[in-house]
Order: sequence, then structure tokens, then C-alpha cells
Amino acid sequence: MYIKRAIEDTVLKISKTFPVLLVTGPRQVGKTTLLKRLALDSRKYVTLDDPDVRSMAQKDPALFIQRYASPVLIDEIQYAPQVLPYIKMDVDASGKKGDYWLTGSQAFHMMKNVSESLAGRVGIVNLLGLSASEIAGIPSEPFTTTPERLLSRITVTPKKGLNEIYENIFRGVFPALYNENAPDLADFYRSYIDTYLRRDIKDLSQVGDETAFYNFMTIVAARTAKPIVYDEIAKDAGISPPTAKSWLSILVSSGLVALVRPYHNNVLKRATKMPLMHFLDTGLCAYLLKWGNAEILERGAMSGAFFESWVFSEIYKSYINAGKEPPLYCYRDKEKREIDILLYENGTLCPIEIKKAASSGMDAVRHFKVLNPVTEPERFGELEQYKIEIGTGAVICMANDLLPVDKKNWIVPAWMV
Repeated sequence: MYIKRAIEDTVLKISKTFPVLLVTGPRQVGKTTLLKRLALDSRKYVTLDDPDVRSMAQKDPALFIQRYASPVLIDEIQYAPQVLPYIKMDVDASGKKGDYWLTGSQAFHMMKNVSESLAGRVGIVNLLGLSASEIAGIPSEPFTTTPERLLSRITVTPKKGLNEIYENIFRGVFPALYNENAPDLADFYRSYIDTYLRRDIKDLSQVGDETAFYNFMTIVAARTAKPIVYDEIAKDAGISPPTAKSWLSILVSSGLVALVRPYHNNVLKRATKMPLMHFLDTGLCAYLLKWGNAEILERGAMSGAFFESWVFSEIYKSYINAGKEPPLYCYRDKEKREIDILLYENGTLCPIEIKKAASSGMDAVRHFKVLNPVTEPERFGELEQYKIEIGTGAVICMANDLLPVDKKNWIVPAWMV
């Protein structure tokens, strides 16, 4: 069963804009399935997972390009970067858009080769796991807190209870897990991690020990929705802080983890500069931490952290699927006042708090006022042109309905995101 992907329009737009389209992202998120669906048998398909084909591409890339002439879909391009210069020559000669569609899982291996060989000729799309909108079969759009968008969204989004949301959190976002003949969760994730370590990680010079890297992944998983302190991670993992930073960058490049940049403004002088970290697939995170089922996870000590990472990932994917860079930041200051997400677009800053509670009131938005100085920078010795508006705030929680907290803030049910 094919689940319609929200990113389809973005893929087709990029293909009409560039000679080469590259779809990258984690393993098993449906890159090949998506492109085959959109190709409608209008182009050849070849995978470099095939040892014979891969050998030809590596040893005689010119012959490979002749054999698999455009328009073509080449799967797992990272296994034969030797082909990229020949793709460049071919697209320069033809001048056509969308001749080559490529996929690749190992972004940390591939991006340097692509940027050097196909500069100005390749449009890159990052595909992540399924969003809640895709699973529900409803339209997806970038999340905003404007009342108009919220009131429109609630009319098309099916309600979900606590148990259903945590079932989604526990199951995760891989398309294979939503098929009629879905594999056993534990078997799927065990195989996934084994493949990730053997095929994506083993060739990296900075990762010499797969077992140590697996241990590092579990330590990072236990810190989802928390600020990054490299010294603490390094100590727990038995590695150096520079190694911890390097290994975390691999998880980010793999599309398994996202870092949320701290919001910086000269007026907010008490703000700290520690980024926040979220596992983008809460199902994989739950497997790494050995949570047995959704019910145990919901009652467990990390229930709130998983809920926060799930909400963040849904907002994050809503922008990625629209082909946009997620304008998401976080806030934490030296007095330990926190705002989970700051959505900053068009000179407007919208604060978002995430709470697992079923009801939230004024207490949930009490930290939003720390942002007020950005609306009057001249009072704090800064230039007036740095003035920023504070937009509508939101408290995303387990509420049953969309309700205003006050004139500037709304309670938003998590199932609406």
C-alpha cells in the first residue's frame, strides 16, 4: 500500500528546475518508492545495490552512463561517486531539466561529492519518515500559529486520544510499519540498526568501533528533548568531547537527529547558546532505550520528553515536506526559563510551549514574556531596525479542543499539528 507523501509536489518542482534531482534521507523512509511512483514508468531504473551494476559504475562510469541513458532513476548513488562527473557532462550537453533522479542514504558521504561535481546543477530534497498528516491521509502544510490557520486545520484533522498518540510515538515513522503485512517492530528496528551500523557507519574513518557507536546512539536517545552538553555525553559514552561532537553530526547528517539552534538576539543578553536535540523518529528512540510497548512508554519517566520530540518532529517535517528550511529555534536563559520552540519568520517571533498535560492555562505561557524586550530594542541600547514583533503563541498539549488562553496565545491539541 502506497501512502501519499506530502513532499511529492516539492520533488516535481525541483525536477522541473534542475537537471539533476537528489532525494536523500535516512534508510527505509521510502525514497525509491516515492520516485518510482512519480516516474510512472517514464524513466529507466537502476540500483547500485546490485554488485554487478555497482562494479560497472565504479570501474567504467562512462559506459554506465551510456548503458543507463537519461531519463533515469539511479538508486543509492553514494556507492559510485565516480559517475557524478559524467552526469555533469551529460546534463551540460543536453540542457534538459530532470534528466537524472538520484537517491542516497549516506548524506555525510555523499554531499561533498555532489556539491563539488554537480554544483548549480542539482536540486536536493530531504525525505524523512511519515508525518502524522501522511499517516492520516490529510493535507500537510507548514505549521504556523496564526488563528486563521489553526481554525482551518481543526476542521480537517481527525481527533486522537492519548493512547493513539503514544501508539504512533512508539511505532515510529517508517512506511514499512504501516503496511498491512507490517513486520514485528523489534525485528524491524533490530535489522535497521544492524544495517545502519554495517553499511553506513563502518566506512567512516572517525568511527572505528561499531559497538561504541551503538552505545553512543543509546546515550543520545536518552537525552532527546534536552540541551546538548558534549562533556556529559562524552563521559557517559567513554569517548572524547570532540568525538562526541563528530558522532552526533553523523546522526544529524543521517536524518535521525535534529539540533534546534538557540535563538540569538542582542537584547536577550541572558539567553544561553546551547542547542536542543531531538530524535526525529521516536519509534527508533524507544527501541534503543528498550521501552516494551506504548502503554509502558506513556507511563514512564521519559513520557514527556518523547511527547515533546514527537511534536517537534511533526512541526519540523511540515516545513521539510514543503521544501522549506524549518525556521525553528529554542530559548533557554541563565535563570532556566525555557521556551520549547520559537518559530521565526518574516520578522515575527512565535513562541510555542509543549506540554503533555490535558489542560494548560496561563502558567504554560508565563515564560513567553521574556521575549518582550525584542519589541523595544532601543530601550536596551540596540538599533530600532532590530525590532521584532511577537506573534501568536501556542501551547501544544493533550487538550481536546482548540481554545484561546488570552488575546495572544492559544491552546492547540497535539493531534492538530
